[in-house]
Amino acid sequence: QVQLVESGGGLVQAGGSLRLSCAASGRTFSNYAMGWFRQGPGKERRFVAAISRSGTTTPYADSVKGRFTISRNNAKNTVYLQMNSLKPEDTAVYVCAADRVGVRLTDPHVYDYWGQGTQVTVSS
Repeated sequence: QVQLVESGGGLVQAGGSLRLSCAASGRTFSNYAMGWFRQGPGKERRFVAAISRSGTTTPYADSVKGRFTISRNNAKNTVYLQMNSLKPEDTAVYVCAADRVGVRLTDPHVYDYWGQGTQVTVSS
């Protein structure tokens, strides 16, 4: 079992930056691919970024390419999402997720564990 807790969200002006963190419990963090998703009011989840278990594969949504960077530190059981050049349309609840299989990293349906999310609000 994996428990995920996000942090780092907040209010930022357009053009600013935030760094989100997702801390995982347990001792098998390195066995999981990790992803970041935007969660809507109806709990629908849209892919933002993901990172494979090895860290060598990092797909991104087209809307965030060149602005967001996902990374992981397996020794700290933590995955990060560095968000630069933020836009108002980036406003959302950001949730992290863990996938034991790690095949279709952009598909929210394959992820096994989910955090509660952290709010990111970008003002203009």
